[in-house]
Amino acid sequence: MDRADVGALVQSAADGDAAAWKSLVDGLGPLVWSVARSHGLSDADAHEVYQTAWFRFAQHLGRIREPEKTGSWLASTARNECLKLLKASKRWTPTDDPQLLDRPSEDRTPEESLLDSEEAAAQTERVRLLWQEFEELGERCRQLLRVLISSPPPSYQEVSAALGIAVGSIGPMRQRCLRRLRTRLEARGTK
Repeated sequence: MDRADVGALVQSAADGDAAAWKSLVDGLGPLVWSVARSHGLSDADAHEVYQTAWFRFAQHLGRIREPEKTGSWLASTARNECLKLLKASKRWTPTDDPQLLDRPSEDRTPEESLLDSEEAAAQTERVRLLWQEFEELGERCRQLLRVLISSPPPSYQEVSAALGIAVGSIGPMRQRCLRRLRTRLEARGTK
């Protein structure tokens, strides 16, 4: 169909000529289909785009300023409808591919989030109790353990110089302090 014929058919269809409408659909229908199919849509989605493009055309039939460019108008409308449909379909992608279906979700379920928050709260409570019991140890144990957990850890020679403890006494003293701390925590029911 050439542009002049299209323009005349649009005018006639706008005046109510059913034959002109049918000629437009027969002549420009393949163009609309090709636009819909070029976007990789399923048959059902391509059919929906095809119907929507013609529906929009019918809605605007009496207001089209350049009827000879109806092919471009329909192609543009079909393309816009395809893009809307593709954007909406990205949210949900039906599949029967077992590899995709068995893939673990990256989203946390409400149950998993609740369990995580409960575990985080429990961990926070354990840490709070640990430091509370740590503060109940004698001054010498607290000093030694604080120095030993510093980062980077100091050498036994540095600990000896800083705290005035013989190098050979640091290991046994550390063990006694940790044993006391463990005993205190176990008495409170924490490990």
